[in-house]
Amino acid sequence: MQGRLVAGRYRLGETIGSGGMGRVWRAHDEVLHRAVAIKELTAAHYVSESDQAILLARTRGEARAAARINHSAVVTVHDVLEHDGRPWIVMELVEGRSLADAVKEDERVAPREAARVGLWVLRALRAAHTAGVLHRDVKPGNVLLADDGRVLLTDFGIAQIEGDSTITRTGEVVGSVDYLAPERVRGHDPGPSSDLWALGATLYTAVEGRSPFRRTSPLSTMQAVVEEEATEPLHAGPLAPVISALLRKDPADRPDATLAEQLLGQAAEGRRPDAAQAYVPTRYSGTGHAPPPAHPAPPGTAGQTPYAPVTGPTAVGHAATGPGSGVTVSGGTPAMGYPPAGHTGGAPVRPRRRLRTLALVVAVAALVGVGTAVLLQAWDRGGETDRGTAVGQSPSPSASASGSPSASASPSADGKPTGSVPADWVRHDDPLGFSLSLPPGWEREELTTDGTFQQVDYTPDGGKHFVRIAIDESPDFASAKAHQEDLEQQLQGLVGYERATMEENTYRDCKGSLWEYTWTALAKDPPYVAGPRHAVEEMYFSRDGAEYAIYMSSPERDWVTTNEQFKWILQSWQQPDRAA
Repeated sequence: MQGRLVAGRYRLGETIGSGGMGRVWRAHDEVLHRAVAIKELTAAHYVSESDQAILLARTRGEARAAARINHSAVVTVHDVLEHDGRPWIVMELVEGRSLADAVKEDERVAPREAARVGLWVLRALRAAHTAGVLHRDVKPGNVLLADDGRVLLTDFGIAQIEGDSTITRTGEVVGSVDYLAPERVRGHDPGPSSDLWALGATLYTAVEGRSPFRRTSPLSTMQAVVEEEATEPLHAGPLAPVISALLRKDPADRPDATLAEQLLGQAAEGRRPDAAQAYVPTRYSGTGHAPPPAHPAPPGTAGQTPYAPVTGPTAVGHAATGPGSGVTVSGGTPAMGYPPAGHTGGAPVRPRRRLRTLALVVAVAALVGVGTAVLLQAWDRGGETDRGTAVGQSPSPSASASGSPSASASPSADGKPTGSVPADWVRHDDPLGFSLSLPPGWEREELTTDGTFQQVDYTPDGGKHFVRIAIDESPDFASAKAHQEDLEQQLQGLVGYERATMEENTYRDCKGSLWEYTWTALAKDPPYVAGPRHAVEEMYFSRDGAEYAIYMSSPERDWVTTNEQFKWILQSWQQPDRAA
């Protein structure tokens, strides 16, 4: 199609961006002799005639929305036209790259620069909101970083103009699920604060290199947006409290645009905004079981809602909704039989809660209408639609897990190690009451507590290789194998999933089950290395009725070592003394 003349005026050049809704071309306006960008709405090829009319109405609505905004940080729309039966938008050509591309290529953006970018996006949003326009799809792919230093907000394709209901169906929820505000996931009408929440998620992605709520499927991501807090950013510097303030779940608890602009301006100067601290909830990191208050206290007051930060993959046996509503999990990294979100967080979802969560997200998916297939297609490519790239890819793999068993400690014919654990291994007496031995250099990481459920990881390299222990004092299944079979159903959509074994056994004189399987992790699943992975889990029920799962995973290339290590770990394992 390159070189083709559109509408007798615009000569197409190379493609400079693509996504679920369409592609963007560099083009030459042969009437005014200037370079422009043209968005081709390719989604029109895949929808019904009635939905084509909706797409055309939305395209015109985008042009109308952008035309109402007079600000240098908003990409100018020159023209909207219909060609070959589908809509096209002619826009200002911005020489540069998107924020999504910057994160992909540079891993992350420095806090002060991210604050500067956020400041200009906020100014664009303030101008839009003043004109009665909600953007509704603020994300890194829609923030452009021009070569001349300008920052521009683009793609008002799903914007909503105040008082105009012609381009949005009743109850429809559209946008990128990573950046949908909680109130939008719940089906409430969006407001200016919804765009500010999306800005907060965008800034988090910029400084951390990954989306704060992205999980292994659109359904589990929407659940995380509503129910979970973002892991505290490690690289945000003075921007951290501003991000936290913008990501408050309740729209009423977020700063307004005027205050947010002040806070971002201070962060851009390298100063930590003291006023933002009032919006940061108190974080609880202990191991106790006291539940948080039923309702959060107002920002800036004592007794704000504590919550246990969840910085690791989700829990064994507490599977998300998994495949459903025509959605399949196309990637992800299983852990304890559940595809987690790397180290981006994820509170355990108990089966008894799953029905409620499923009802929520399926209802949202059903309302998406014309955008459903497009949105999910974009998800499968990694979330960010611009240039087909995904943010937050995992760093380079480490060579191997540390601390291989010594050559003298070989397993016997039945697969169980003989002799004692290698002399250089370290004994860990965990605060949860259990103990086990691990190679030197393995460190305790994320802790999850949810009533009677507890989970902890140990890893030598940030999660590329790890051991996970999960303890459920109120299990939902009659046997370990029945639980694992249920978990396996959640993994059928994983790339290359294959069961190696699942057999009932006896472990420590208790009835258990050993499950081993393989799959292929994708580049969008940090901190895991893209490529083949292997996992094994021993799950058993103790005499007091508690369920224990001991799980280990590593890249396939290290499996010989990992499998040997797992056998030593099983030998060294000591469960908590419940009688103490």
